[in-house]
Amino acid sequence: MEFHLHEDNPMSTHHAAEVAKLAEKVKHVRFPMFTWQDPHGHLLSQPMTQQQVDDEGGIWFYTSTLTALWECIAHRPQVNLGFADNDNSLYVSVSGTAERVVDRERIRAMWNTAVQAWFPAGPEDEHVVLIRVDPHSAEYWDSNDSKMVRIFAMAKAAITGDKPDLDSEHKTIRLE
Repeated sequence: MEFHLHEDNPMSTHHAAEVAKLAEKVKHVRFPMFTWQDPHGHLLSQPMTQQQVDDEGGIWFYTSTLTALWECIAHRPQVNLGFADNDNSLYVSVSGTAERVVDRERIRAMWNTAVQAWFPAGPEDEHVVLIRVDPHSAEYWDSNDSKMVRIFAMAKAAITGDKPDLDSEHKTIRLE
């Protein structure tokens, strides 16, 4: 089994404003769907708990060395993260490269009670490891209207046959 230790990259690889925009969009969505490829190239997804977005835009997760996810990203590191905040009509799709990280100091520094529930042996458990997703790009759909305004606009559109008149934004964030 091969392990990679993350070393921080200089901020020059990503634009600070774009990283800040991505962090702002995803910070309140704790459980994105994490999609990767199995050894046969089939796509698999599972909810994962986002731990943090670092200064370079890397999105961090805990996992175990005993999972298929851990094994698969060693050979097929291209992944996608799907964030959804239905209440606020915010949806973000992040494409990136997953990196397997075995760094006990970082594992301890990021440790919290939610992680403890999944790994009762604590941060020294030999199977507790991290995944850092280095985003290449992110695409988001974000509505600036309240939920009630969105419901009204959709109902009106259904009756009139016109597209809903909503104050929404669809953009791509480039991080390479």
